[in-house]
Amino acid sequence: MPDNVRVSSVNDSTVIKEISFCIYQTIIFIQQQQPKLLTEKYRNVPWNDAPYQSSFLLKLQTELSKAPDRDALIKIVRKLLQLILTPQCLELPISSKLIEKLRILIDSASEIAPRNGSAFSHPPEAPRVLIPEQHIAILLLDAENLQLDTATEKFLAAVCTYPIQIKIAFANWRTMGKQDAELHGRGYELIHVPAGKDSADVKMATVGSSIFVHYPTAKEVFVCSSDKVMTHLCTTLQTHGLTVYLVRKQGENITVLNSKTGHSQSRSLKFNSEIPSLEECIIQLKQLIKLQQKRTAKQWIRLADLSSLFQEKYQISISKVASVHLPGKRARDIFIEYPSEFVVHQPPDQKELYITLFEMLHPQADSSDSPEPLNGHSSQTITGIKTRSDLEQALLNIVKVATAQSPGSYIPLTTLGTQFKHRYEQPVNTAIKKLQLNGNFIKFLQSSSAFQLKQTEKGWGVSVHNLST
Repeated sequence: MPDNVRVSSVNDSTVIKEISFCIYQTIIFIQQQQPKLLTEKYRNVPWNDAPYQSSFLLKLQTELSKAPDRDALIKIVRKLLQLILTPQCLELPISSKLIEKLRILIDSASEIAPRNGSAFSHPPEAPRVLIPEQHIAILLLDAENLQLDTATEKFLAAVCTYPIQIKIAFANWRTMGKQDAELHGRGYELIHVPAGKDSADVKMATVGSSIFVHYPTAKEVFVCSSDKVMTHLCTTLQTHGLTVYLVRKQGENITVLNSKTGHSQSRSLKFNSEIPSLEECIIQLKQLIKLQQKRTAKQWIRLADLSSLFQEKYQISISKVASVHLPGKRARDIFIEYPSEFVVHQPPDQKELYITLFEMLHPQADSSDSPEPLNGHSSQTITGIKTRSDLEQALLNIVKVATAQSPGSYIPLTTLGTQFKHRYEQPVNTAIKKLQLNGNFIKFLQSSSAFQLKQTEKGWGVSVHNLST
């Protein structure tokens, strides 16, 4: 075999990538089976963690690429293994088989037409290690062209399928003030470029075009730059099977375009630190609902009215808060997502949505705010469920509150079960079993004269039985 063919195969990026991963697999295998065969420094290293894996493979591939020929490559590998493996391990068959496996890989890659396929695919007696793939997403940022705050990063994280594990920012940091320190504190790798037009773009395109080599577990890449020169980079990454999201600034919005599907999502750049956290927003909404209940002497508040009150007091809409903390959701979803805090009701054939507080079902709630008990039961029976009557009354109160705006209407059985679980911190069926009652939730309701059930296309509906009929 000509020497020049063998040398070129050693420097081939695909071969280097396979060699590096082969070494990595062997180290993982040893750590899982006999960790004492690793030197003390590397014994407790988180080899399975995706960020560490990507970093290790990148450094290893860079080092192996320096080898001019096969013998030099094997020498580098031996030196590496002496650092990671104990002398005892180096004398075991697993080490010698690894070296032989790498020799076969290099020689097989050098053959123009191998008769039996790649020897790397079926090495003789090589340990087969099954490592669950831990795919990741990567974010490339032209920091001179586009700034991303933490809220926007959360928005991007909600767009992609895999976790954003690697973040790299490009800029001439001498002209960026304290932004380098801020980004470094947020986990970015910083790459400095000289002053000049498009310097960050060119460097970002150069580094980005080899992402699939340096980070083999990457499946998604965010290319954050408003310059159109990044289109070529996106095309390159797509041809290697990566999903590319092109992130650009358009007016007062950040737009994320999935270059594979053509689907785009946007987020306003007006969102800033003045936007309350979701927890703060819930507290503010509950306070407004209580004030409005006292003003109107009504338990149920229209969502439209509540939105106006919130906008007037906090100078921001509920919809904007929802879009920041619950990407893709609407204002109503804040209330739907927190059934332990709010009860949502939409009367039949009406577009209006009504909101009330779930805490009015609590025993400490003001009795004037609570629905009137039925069948002579006191509202105090909900403080503890000790009898069948107590359970019936607790469910009855939940249904009455949910249908107060339109008496006689039905609520989904699932909603009743969810509200009960949040109120009493246990499923209805668990309460039924504790009371040693026969049957399940449905049978319990059917056996009670206090409820009416109706089968709908979406499942069972529950209403309060009209005792006057």
